[in-house]
Amino acid sequence: MKVVSLWSGGKDSCFACYKAKTAGHEIMALFNFTDTKWKNSLSHNLPEEIILKQAELVGIPLMQKAMPKEGYREAFKGLVSEWKNKAGIQGIVFGDIYLKGHKDWIDEVCKELEVEAILPLWERDTQELAREIIKSGFKSIVIAVKVGSLGKEWLGRDIDNKFVDELEPEIDPCGEKGEFHTLVVDGPMFRKPIKILKSEVVAKESFGKHWFLDIKEYA
Repeated sequence: MKVVSLWSGGKDSCFACYKAKTAGHEIMALFNFTDTKWKNSLSHNLPEEIILKQAELVGIPLMQKAMPKEGYREAFKGLVSEWKNKAGIQGIVFGDIYLKGHKDWIDEVCKELEVEAILPLWERDTQELAREIIKSGFKSIVIAVKVGSLGKEWLGRDIDNKFVDELEPEIDPCGEKGEFHTLVVDGPMFRKPIKILKSEVVAKESFGKHWFLDIKEYA
């Protein structure tokens, strides 16, 4: 099936894309949405350039678009309709795991668009899923933490088994409730790793109460 895959730059969307691809779906493009002001990704507040770098390394075309907060649903539907017409896509890959509100939105919108919602990670145990992503060879780092969930000292850490072991029980191992966000820097889909050369820790109130790893240089 011809599909597009929503791509935040983080481990869950990346792994969902990987699972869809290995299941035989043809990934026509990665969809990444940015804010209209700063041009950073909506979900993870990553610079749009590093998302482009990921797409180049995995060899899948990137469709990057600034999306409004008001009218997001209609803008999303319009974009997917465009791709149905020009590329013949029949489905959309999502990296959601268990948040029912997200799933309800996905089901409603995909029904209206007459495309299939593909959720390879849906209802997976997140402890098992986190370790499967690691075992599969994907390398990712923590690039955001929610104040009150994790401290800023967690920024830049590798997502490995030690990381999962050290999380408190109330923290979801995949960060599904927004406790932390990640950036994938290597894995089976990547031609070569992304190397983070320079970064600094910053607080960005406009994105809610989070600490971010502001990536200044990478290769």
